[in-house]
Amino acid sequence: MRRSTDCDVAIVGAGHNALIAGAYLAQAGYRVRVFERRRIAGGAVSTEEIVPGYRFDWGGSAHILIRNTPIVGELELERHGLEYLELDPLFFAPYEDGTALFIHRDEDRTAHGIDTLFPGEGEAYKRLLDDWRPFARAVKDAFLSVPSPWELGKKFVMGKAVQGDWKRALRTILSPYGEVVDHYFREEKVKTPLVWMAAQSGPPPHEPLTAPFLLWQPLYHEGGIARPRGGSGMLTQALARHIQAHGGSVHVGAPVERIVVEGKRAIGIETAEGACTARAVLSGAHVQETLHRLLPEAHRPDGIDRVRVGNGFGAVLRLALREPISYTASRGRDARVALQLLCRDRRQIGDAYADYLRGEPTRDPPIVAMSFSAVDDSLAPPGGEVLWLWAQYYPYELSGGQNWDDIAEREADRILDTFEKYAPGTRDKVVGRMFQHPLALERELGLPRGNVMHLEMSLDQMFGLRPMAGMANYRSHLKGLYLTGASTHPGGGIMGASGRNAARVLLKDLEKRKV
Repeated sequence: MRRSTDCDVAIVGAGHNALIAGAYLAQAGYRVRVFERRRIAGGAVSTEEIVPGYRFDWGGSAHILIRNTPIVGELELERHGLEYLELDPLFFAPYEDGTALFIHRDEDRTAHGIDTLFPGEGEAYKRLLDDWRPFARAVKDAFLSVPSPWELGKKFVMGKAVQGDWKRALRTILSPYGEVVDHYFREEKVKTPLVWMAAQSGPPPHEPLTAPFLLWQPLYHEGGIARPRGGSGMLTQALARHIQAHGGSVHVGAPVERIVVEGKRAIGIETAEGACTARAVLSGAHVQETLHRLLPEAHRPDGIDRVRVGNGFGAVLRLALREPISYTASRGRDARVALQLLCRDRRQIGDAYADYLRGEPTRDPPIVAMSFSAVDDSLAPPGGEVLWLWAQYYPYELSGGQNWDDIAEREADRILDTFEKYAPGTRDKVVGRMFQHPLALERELGLPRGNVMHLEMSLDQMFGLRPMAGMANYRSHLKGLYLTGASTHPGGGIMGASGRNAARVLLKDLEKRKV
């Protein structure tokens, strides 16, 4: 006889993957209860008014990968208040000599603009997109699937992910992404923005087996880049409303203290307010939080302490400005709409990574700047601007006895000084700021060691090995305990594929009464 439970699925954490899974489960008619440590739902995809009149994102801001999924449509999130604002141009790369390169949603327009600056390079850009479009689509499909050998083989081999010579293509796929651009382009000012955008996934440009981070460039043109009106967190607010509209509940300020295990089966969770029994527990928290801190010691899996979390990654300076920014290389609105890729050359990325390996904050940070008030006037008062400056690389553990609490202001100023080279006068417009270095990201968002990807995004922790061998199918080692979030396939970023995949696995088990 099946035991009585408080709900069908108790969900640990209200990050976007956990909420996406919860929304699919609630939409299918299951009783869902979500428990979140922070005072608002959303995890690293949340937005609040930090400086009076200015709305700051706490974590991820650019909505790119989710645009290549069916999630928003399948969950009808527009009905729950989500409104996406399209960004076009997609990317803007200014240089200190006044050169400015734009990448638009339209591929032909992009190629024409590049050719105008650097004859022949626009044609090469189109060739890159055409050569790797099938592969990029196969990567997208693999991200939207449980990463079994059969599924991966079906997507990449049987699905004709590569046109032409597989051996030649494989050499490219296994190479460092920092070298892929040399196969197509002569001009460093074209190579650099592509490499800098690929670097947002984590591994440095010289690391082998990382080429796919650049080879999915066609997906930017296919799915585009967008922003939820009101801030990044409006995605997760819509998801929370969806769950509630389908009979579920989202409890904030309710940290889970323990996953309750009976025999070798997860049967619920405990918070300070009491217990919640469930047919299944789904955790969107960091895998080490889930499988180490929240589990009784006797039920912790071997190897959980050996997953590689890494040593930080990046830092972000969030600014409230009384006036919009103005780039020397391009004074128009388009420069403010796009993601702004501020990087001189590939060597700057390599030097920044070398500083990081020495346990030092980079002395010359490459930056991704975002000024989304250019498309969304709800983020700032009339005439004002919000500006996020994401920079790499920043270690969590610092060398020489340094401490982030002591050097934070210095490093925030260094990032702003670097930005000033491209947009002079920005410092004088600042009316408030928030600096999120690796230690702050750990404290504020529960990201161990400040890694926004949860775990290192290297091949040994990707696809069927994420978070660890035997758990890539979103099922843990315990019956009734499931995993989602950036710790699981396909990793970090605002995509939601992990939540959707986990929900499909759990729905199948619920329907077959395996839990």
